Amino acid sequence: MFTALREVQIPVLAVMLLGGCAAKAWRTLHSRSAAAGMDATALVPIHLRRPAVVMLFMADALLGLGLIGTAGAVPRLPATIVRTATALFFLVAVGALNELRQRRPDAGCGCFGELSDTPIGLRTIARSGVLCASAVATIGLPPLRMPSSSTEAEMCLVVLAVELALIAFLSPELGDILVRLGYTEPCELQRIPVGRTMSVLRASSPWRRYASQVCTAEPADVWREGCWRFVVYPGIVSGRPVDIVFAVYLQARRPAIRVAVLDAATDEILGLAGARQSAVL
Repeated sequence: MFTALREVQIPVLAVMLLGGCAAKAWRTLHSRSAAAGMDATALVPIHLRRPAVVMLFMADALLGLGLIGTAGAVPRLPATIVRTATALFFLVAVGALNELRQRRPDAGCGCFGELSDTPIGLRTIARSGVLCASAVATIGLPPLRMPSSSTEAEMCLVVLAVELALIAFLSPELGDILVRLGYTEPCELQRIPVGRTMSVLRASSPWRRYASQVCTAEPADVWREGCWRFVVYPGIVSGRPVDIVFAVYLQARRPAIRVAVLDAATDEILGLAGARQSAVL
């Protein structure tokens, strides 16, 4: 069982490191700031914070890939170097998190990007300690191999399940994930850029149906009311000036789109010859 416990640590550590790297990269791309959410860099001088963030990204990625790449290595030296470096990485993390908790009790660790905004507590520090111990346990481990029997495979799965449960218990991010999965933001509060609304509109069938009557490339007016964004284009129908009003429902996927054609002078709702009656908003 002890051997199974040691062997399971390699994939667990690799997933934690690469998952943390991906989460940090996602937050960086989303916020367009390399230091976004990286409160742990508060321990270094301001002019060194950006290089510190880059080093954290690289450490997560290189150690995670290194653990995978050397898992079956016959020469044990590369594997030993990577596993020792991983243990040192998490040992430094324990000290850094404890120091940050003392200096900035309101700061999150940023370990998993925007999911790690919860102030650092003992659980977060303990998780790094557990991962450090896991990395130490892998030093000197022979190359990984597939289980030789069903009993051995079951043992590995049991050990993996227990360890994942322990890591989940020590991860405050899990609570944030459950809250997000169970919470749907009201459409009135959703922030959907105007550019995205325009892209969805111009790819829709209502736009293709009325595009030939539109006179200008840019809308005359755009405004939002509750869950709908309205886009008005000037147009001409049978020589008569009209306003073609598109209403786009504000949701991320397949938003509903409605159209009304109004007389430009009287706001009377018009019908289009050769087309079905436009929807009344």
